Amino acid sequence: MQSLLLHNPAGRLASRSARSRHVSVTSRSSTVARFVPGSKVQHLWSVERETHHTYRDPADFINEAAILKALETTKDAAKDTALVRDILAKAKEKAFVVHSPESKSEFVQMNDIFDTALAIKNRIYGNRVVLFAPLYIANHCVNSCTYCAFRSANKGMERSILTDDDLREEVAALQKQGHRRILALTGESPKYSFDDFLHAVDVIANVTTEPCGSIRRINVEIPPLSVSDMRRLKATDKVGTFVLFQETYHRGTFKTMHPTGPKSDFDYRVLTQDRAMRAGLDDVGIGALFGLFDYRYEVCAMLMHAEHLEREYNAGPHTISVPRMRPADGSELSIAPPYPVNDADFKKLVAIIRIAVPYTGMILSTRETPDMRSDLLKCGMSQMSAGSRTDVGAYHKDHTLSTEANLGKLAGQFSLMDHRPTDEIVRWLMDGGYVPSWCTACYRQGRTGEAFMDICKAGDIHDFCHPNSLLTLQEYLMDYADEDLRQKGEEVIAREMGEHASEPLSAQARRRLERKMNQVLKGEHDIYI
Repeated sequence: MQSLLLHNPAGRLASRSARSRHVSVTSRSSTVARFVPGSKVQHLWSVERETHHTYRDPADFINEAAILKALETTKDAAKDTALVRDILAKAKEKAFVVHSPESKSEFVQMNDIFDTALAIKNRIYGNRVVLFAPLYIANHCVNSCTYCAFRSANKGMERSILTDDDLREEVAALQKQGHRRILALTGESPKYSFDDFLHAVDVIANVTTEPCGSIRRINVEIPPLSVSDMRRLKATDKVGTFVLFQETYHRGTFKTMHPTGPKSDFDYRVLTQDRAMRAGLDDVGIGALFGLFDYRYEVCAMLMHAEHLEREYNAGPHTISVPRMRPADGSELSIAPPYPVNDADFKKLVAIIRIAVPYTGMILSTRETPDMRSDLLKCGMSQMSAGSRTDVGAYHKDHTLSTEANLGKLAGQFSLMDHRPTDEIVRWLMDGGYVPSWCTACYRQGRTGEAFMDICKAGDIHDFCHPNSLLTLQEYLMDYADEDLRQKGEEVIAREMGEHASEPLSAQARRRLERKMNQVLKGEHDIYI
């Protein structure tokens, strides 16, 4: 059961020292033949204007044969409690955390895995949980992903694109929930172009609501872009992380699940993060959709992808997402996934990813139930969505007088399992000992990519992230919380600024936090360190 621990292709990510930030992408991995992506399909949504780029062959850095061999040959070694425990101890040591008691029980051994993951998460990210919400702009799509409600073959799906006015209403509805960070999404179709999306980014960034609503950073999960269009996205200076899921890293399964459309090009898709980082979008997110293929394979391949980015660009992925397949409108496959992942295995894979890539943010979606989300926070998750909708236009329609009628006409990309509103999520997190955070400071201060990883690896992140999380929480309490929630939140802030804080701050950081907090208490907004 622990074979994933025995084969950790990205293990070096935990201890790799900082290097020069000035890296020539054409000089790294010089012993590996460079790769020019083929033109199996047309990528019309984003045309490449920088045709000189070459890349490592994806088949080289995601080695299917090596993964399958490792999963087979480590079966016996995985039963060696001492060996597994030694791996966990080394992972803890690299993250400066304590060792757990000895035991030969597999039950306790699994608990050790969870304890190690949580200890590493707390050492790097503390008890903070960053909150965001997805915002779907258009659901037109030319791809044929067999598990997705938006796929072109789903003729029963009502297609729509938010007008500028609709988009402003959607953003306003999210701001009134207290959101400062969103994940903007769209399908891949000429009916909604990349230029249209760039316009939407500008619209989103300029919406403000009373009392002080604003979206301070827009992360994006959109179709693959060329390097030249990545540069255009970067030039907006409004985008944080570029997120793209490979869905499955197993080529045969990928072909079966994506029979037609631009998304059927495995190599082009897996090199998307390379193109983003070459264009200066150095915070990238990766992910796999669990249920399409053997979860053990997907985790190993995803870690190989992470190691490739670390090797090439001195920074692995900023985030890793681990969505589990949920039913989608008109998709029989989504109802009965070919490789379902049970709760026990899902918690295990989350914990192992956290152990393997301690400095990477891990994202938890509302695909999971409240109880499961609670369990997964203890396995190392550091970010989660709140108050989510996966329907185009659902947020502002959810606030109209005809809510029930409007929502009845909507069909999301997939089913959700946690329908709690944002304020309830905030209360639940604080009751569980966590600090909700809406911080976007690192994006504005240039702490991205390798610079962010250097701060994490030096152990200095607490002097930035913890104070900023408390500043954003105080803002939220003043602007959006009811009296009971405000009182609860202020108790959390007082605790985290006092002698019993969950994370020790340097004297300088504490003085700086106290000064900034006084500004927020006087009514100033968007105050950060």
